[in-house]
Amino acid sequence: MWCLRVSLFGLSCMACLVQAQTPAETDPLLDNNNAAATHAAATSEARGVLRARDQAMLASELSGRIVELPFTEGESFKQGDTLARFDCSAYQAQLNAAQAASRGASEELAHNKQLASLNSVGRFEVARAEAKLAETQAQSQVYQVQVKRCSVIAPYDGQVVQRKVQRYESVSAGAPMLEIVDNRTLEIHLLVPSRWMGKLKAGQTFSFVPDETGQPLTATIKRLGARIDEGSQTLLLVASLPKAEGLLAGMSGTARFEALK
Repeated sequence: MWCLRVSLFGLSCMACLVQAQTPAETDPLLDNNNAAATHAAATSEARGVLRARDQAMLASELSGRIVELPFTEGESFKQGDTLARFDCSAYQAQLNAAQAASRGASEELAHNKQLASLNSVGRFEVARAEAKLAETQAQSQVYQVQVKRCSVIAPYDGQVVQRKVQRYESVSAGAPMLEIVDNRTLEIHLLVPSRWMGKLKAGQTFSFVPDETGQPLTATIKRLGARIDEGSQTLLLVASLPKAEGLLAGMSGTARFEALK
């Protein structure tokens, strides 16, 4: 009886030993989780926003009443189009008067030079006529500049973001009128941790997914900022985007960099 118990105990121990040495079966779900964790550890993310290189708030360069304002919010325009025009009848009248005075001064100078060749007048009269002509020409140039400023010309192709004034309103010099943007010249502006500085360089590519579209884009680093923010320890990164439809300035998204950690 004692021998039988010893034999059973030995068999039980051998079974435990065999079970301990048998490798555990692989769990596919566990492997997938481990792979995802490894990929996440190798991928660094940062939030960014799209900004246009060409965007401006156009202001009035003179005081006057607006008589033409052809474009409204969201409308597109071409370079050279008139975005706003002022009533410049007073400036045009001043220009006409200055040009007439300039022509008279020019005739007077020519006459004095002719008399001087005949020794009928002295050099003083000729010099005074020359100074008068120069003065009237300078006044004419001033009024030409003012008349030119009566029309606000589009500096590039773009769209109107916001109108600050309306047609027939009178505005003062320096008053903001139109905010414009060119959505064809978009860039990504990111704030990345400063510790990434040594791992990022111009020409390096990364993935950027705008929240509004959900479509991944391949962006290229153009330049890094010139200073690290002391409070947040972040650095500005500017990247270029391929041409894509449906992108607008102000969109935000997530940038993903591979193997930065």
